[in-house]
Amino acid sequence: MIEIKNIYKSFDEQAVLSGVELKIKPGSSHAIIGRSGCGKSVLLKHIVGLLRPDSGDILVDGLSVVTMRRRDLYKIRIKIGMLFQGAALFDSMNVEENISLGVREHRLFPQNEISGRVAEKLQLVGLHGIQKKFPSELSGGMKKRVGLARALMMEPKYMLYDEPTTGLDPVMADAINDLVISVRDRLGVTSIVVTHDMASAYKVADRISMLHDGQVIFSGAPAEIRESSNTIVQNFITGNQVVVA
Repeated sequence: MIEIKNIYKSFDEQAVLSGVELKIKPGSSHAIIGRSGCGKSVLLKHIVGLLRPDSGDILVDGLSVVTMRRRDLYKIRIKIGMLFQGAALFDSMNVEENISLGVREHRLFPQNEISGRVAEKLQLVGLHGIQKKFPSELSGGMKKRVGLARALMMEPKYMLYDEPTTGLDPVMADAINDLVISVRDRLGVTSIVVTHDMASAYKVADRISMLHDGQVIFSGAPAEIRESSNTIVQNFITGNQVVVA
């Protein structure tokens, strides 16, 4: 389980997270929604220890990523795969080199197994035979899928997705949604999906939480969010302008 406990974070005196409380159940697919700039991606970076909160704690499998030593944090990160918004591929490396970078650095598998595992992960995300291509030769959707293959190479227990459908056409966005579901179901990973795309949230999540003004103002099943009486929630999910009192 991932537990987010009363997290506060500010940048240059600008409060971004103001007491976030959230529990991510094992095996679930949990979407975190909210307007751009509300702190969704900042929260993801706290979970993997890329950022540290001003106060509060984050537990992964009962261990605090806030207080642990850097060496122990690296061990936790191996359990967590992350698909960054822009895929974050290295332009100077081909697809195979990008996908295998983490496992080579951590020496997780024998060298003679790595190429086969890369091919296996590419097959899983619907790509085949592109190991020698470079990121500049790939479409946006292909880059997202290569980024996902790279995350899956580490055989993570948790998968974090930062705006996985942003910048994609509707057909490719839906293909990425299907991949998120497939990864969860086939590999049994716990998924956290940050998105402002409600079609994506409804499709991939069994639970949805909304961030607003640095706090979680709603958390429940997709059917429950549709019936929420909270005006801010309804304005967001229906696409109406949010009116702040």
